[in-house]
Amino acid sequence: MIEKLKQRWHQLVQKYTNDSELIEIAWIEIENQYGQKNRAYHNLKHLESMFFELEKFVIEIDDMEAICFSIWYHDLVYNPLKKDNELRSAEKARIWLNKLGVDTQLIEKCFQQIVLTQHHNPEEDAPMDDKYLMDFDLEILSRKEEDYLMYCQQIRKEYWMYPDFIYKKGRAKAMQKFLERPYIYQTSFYRIEKEKRARENISREIAALLK
Repeated sequence: MIEKLKQRWHQLVQKYTNDSELIEIAWIEIENQYGQKNRAYHNLKHLESMFFELEKFVIEIDDMEAICFSIWYHDLVYNPLKKDNELRSAEKARIWLNKLGVDTQLIEKCFQQIVLTQHHNPEEDAPMDDKYLMDFDLEILSRKEEDYLMYCQQIRKEYWMYPDFIYKKGRAKAMQKFLERPYIYQTSFYRIEKEKRARENISREIAALLK
């Protein structure tokens, strides 16, 4: 998995710079951040899953390079004790992409996309690329029951510092917000194919948390 991701990274960035040392340094930063031991879910496997989803919609994406960079950097900073991870990740993306020679317009597009992953609820008239990114990130919510349970266990591990009574209350409240939306997913495919199961999974999780 790691070698395939590394190859994908190099193929993308080589379009902007021929500084192989800088490309490698940027990759090491990504590998180290997503490879932190405390990341049970928000890790390289999560990136792999998002790229897997992306491959299904290549012809639908307007700016492939922007959405790829957004995937790479959207969880670069991840601290369960902080509420500004997405903004900090977006700021890191801006710094790194500038170093790599990516043009300003693309950098700012990535910045805005990454910030959107804080709430996964873009405006109705937002660009379709933004909506697809949100759905790729939340695809896990629509997995089979056993896979969703594993996801829940992974998230709990990331929030190990909280006792059960605090974690369960906070997690249930956060997931309830998804159910209160008209739709969890932003694109027609995900709404048709995945919305129902995602709601069932979330409802089941909340019921278990509140027992």
